[in-house]
Amino acid sequence: MHPLVELAKDTVESYIKEGKVPQPPPEPTPEMKERAGVFVSLKKGGTLRGCIGTFEPTRSSVAEEIIANAVSSATRDPRFFPVGPEELSQLEYSVDVLTEPEPVESEADLDPKRYGVIVESGWRKGLLLPDLEGVDTVEQQLEITRAKAGIAPDEPVNLYRFEVKRYR
Repeated sequence: MHPLVELAKDTVESYIKEGKVPQPPPEPTPEMKERAGVFVSLKKGGTLRGCIGTFEPTRSSVAEEIIANAVSSATRDPRFFPVGPEELSQLEYSVDVLTEPEPVESEADLDPKRYGVIVESGWRKGLLLPDLEGVDTVEQQLEITRAKAGIAPDEPVNLYRFEVKRYR
């Protein structure tokens, strides 16, 4: 298991079992020292069980982003009830470390397998990670992302794309 994924798993287990949020490792890997947006995804039986993250860095390191977002994925994703201790052995973890989002001129600059997308209209913003099962076209990617942000299909939006390093 990759150290970033191990940190997410250890964080969730510590928080669910003992109510404790761990500190970053005393000797972090080079990836853990960087600053970037990070998403932590939890799956159970191949089905999404929680996914929370940050578009851009909000903490001083990737390790701190993972810790905060792992707790949130397990306990604060509004689509799911908080993870219970009896579920811990069934969870699969992935950690996505995002590149800095870049503005794009048109949908032609997007590719749902390679790029995640951010749509923005005023204060509303939605994000969808790349290479998700069942999301095969730019149209699907944008439809889902607009819905997440509460942006109507015909509203003008600013588009951004980003890539991820996905760790499992």
